[in-house]
Amino acid sequence: MFSREASSEAADLPDTGATHHGPRQSLAKLSLGALGIVYGDIGTSPLYAMKETFVGHHRLPVDQLNIFGVVSLVFWSLMLIVTLKYVFIIMRADNNGEGGSLALLALIQRKSGGGRWTASLVILGVLATALFFGDCMITPAVSVLSAVEGLATVNAGFDPFVIPIAVVIMIGLFWLQAVGTASVGRLFGPIMIAYFATLTFLGVLNILERPDIFQALNPIWAVRFFAQDGIMAFLALGSVVLAVTGAEALYADMGHFGRRPISVAWLYVVFPALMLNYLGQGALLLQNPDAASNPFFFMASEDFRLPLVILATLATIIASQAVITGAFSVVQQAVQLGLMPRLRIEHTSADAAGQIYIPAVNWALLVMVLLLIFGFQESSNLAAAYGIAVTGTMFISTCMIAVLIKRVWNWPVAAVAAFMFMFLCIDGAYFASNLTKVPDGGWFPLLVGIVVFVLLTTWAKGRKLMIERMREAAMPIKVFIQSAASSATRVPGTAVFMTSTPEGVPHALLHNLKHNKVLHERVILLTVKIADTPYVDPELRTKNEDLGQGFHRMILKFGFMQDPDVPGALKAVGCCGGDFRMMDTSFFLARQTLLPSSRPGMMIWREKLFAWMLQNSESAMEFFRLPTNRVVELGSQVEI
Repeated sequence: MFSREASSEAADLPDTGATHHGPRQSLAKLSLGALGIVYGDIGTSPLYAMKETFVGHHRLPVDQLNIFGVVSLVFWSLMLIVTLKYVFIIMRADNNGEGGSLALLALIQRKSGGGRWTASLVILGVLATALFFGDCMITPAVSVLSAVEGLATVNAGFDPFVIPIAVVIMIGLFWLQAVGTASVGRLFGPIMIAYFATLTFLGVLNILERPDIFQALNPIWAVRFFAQDGIMAFLALGSVVLAVTGAEALYADMGHFGRRPISVAWLYVVFPALMLNYLGQGALLLQNPDAASNPFFFMASEDFRLPLVILATLATIIASQAVITGAFSVVQQAVQLGLMPRLRIEHTSADAAGQIYIPAVNWALLVMVLLLIFGFQESSNLAAAYGIAVTGTMFISTCMIAVLIKRVWNWPVAAVAAFMFMFLCIDGAYFASNLTKVPDGGWFPLLVGIVVFVLLTTWAKGRKLMIERMREAAMPIKVFIQSAASSATRVPGTAVFMTSTPEGVPHALLHNLKHNKVLHERVILLTVKIADTPYVDPELRTKNEDLGQGFHRMILKFGFMQDPDVPGALKAVGCCGGDFRMMDTSFFLARQTLLPSSRPGMMIWREKLFAWMLQNSESAMEFFRLPTNRVVELGSQVEI
């Protein structure tokens, strides 16, 4: 897979913070931005978590013990999973400021130098990425539906309009991605401030009616909850975990805001607001058990319920926007790391490098979200599908972090064992509980995860095999220069031959000499490498080898969060016999046609799948930002 190539290229890079191109704004501004982007998902969990626990697929009697037990589980889940595991432990594992499963995988491999667990780690990282895409499809559907369903608490006559309104919101949201969300994004923070303030106000208002709800913070109530009916309590975990959906965003979005702003926003704003709201919902249920059908909206009086629905809908739109943006970032990382074929990536902001738009991903997500809305009809049905992806990702993150703290941070064995025992038990219990919901919708994220996992591994394996076959057939460059350079006619200008392997003679060079019978005065054999660090500083980007007689082998290194802008990088190069002028430079690309063979490698169906993915990937010309009028493509055939 990508790991060997990426880690070998990163070996030349200094392991310092110099490559961290992180945010440079004030703590207050970054914390405000984090409220809108990072906490949109987990912030909207109160809309459906308590409701699903009591009136979902495994109904609980709305009595004091169950209410106290559920609220206690919510509190300690937020404390242990989000605060302890993510804020205080996992967010310390930054890859030069970046977070997320792929960044964590690259960090472990770079810091530890590979090892016997490399293949298993890659599989875990890819599996977490695959489950993430299932989460990206379910989050917009379940969050927006749950908010719009609040209209039924205002007037039952609104019920037939819930799905049409949700569909219109989704279409508008995904259409907005092509325009760019930089200007709209400035409103996210203030709206979420108002939203979290409303959560706090509603929670306190209801707590004042039943202050005894604070007893639920004592973990003894969670113990009593399990002691009364262990099976029902175990099944309830599958809904309680909805309170921590979105916790992965704290780590995945760390590169946008930094560890401290995200931690400050959680500890001083989000966590208190969420917990007061859950306590308020518990207090309401103690007063009025019938409110379990939608406790979030019933916390407000009838006069304020419609404004609450509007505010909650805005919050869920923001949460959906954050998930879509996260999907774009993960796809960009996967493409750069060689786990996905090249896709067209557009930048929607001249100032913010992270503002990107990937059309293929955007419209695929929209189609799947609409299918989910029409197929499941209600947020309660979608909630059954939601937990699998979330708990699966959390379980994998725990395994990867356990490897990190042992191999990279060198924690004592006892501390590593304690960490693994605690969080594997917690995550394992939540995941096992959600497996019971597979027939009710949990099959969907599992199906998406399997499909995406097959696609990612097929591309990575096929790409590796293709490079190996090309290396086997490549002629040694020194032999070529001695035999061809002196005999061929040399013409003015520079020829850049793009090649994925920094050894041998590129196929495009051989074909060009065979058909055109000329060589340019300056020939550059260019290989673009993606390091396993997020950013590579410009002064460390270029590595050049003078091969003699006008031939140069050059390697350009980019981080997995950077765009591989080849012309821009060449203009900054001061070696190789003079400056690069695009009007005097021609770029030669080889377009491979794959031929299935009986050689050991992949099964025939995977070879055909890889060939289809290769055929439909974005051209190297667009991906590397090459000038369209200076590119020559030459075909070649490769057996894998």
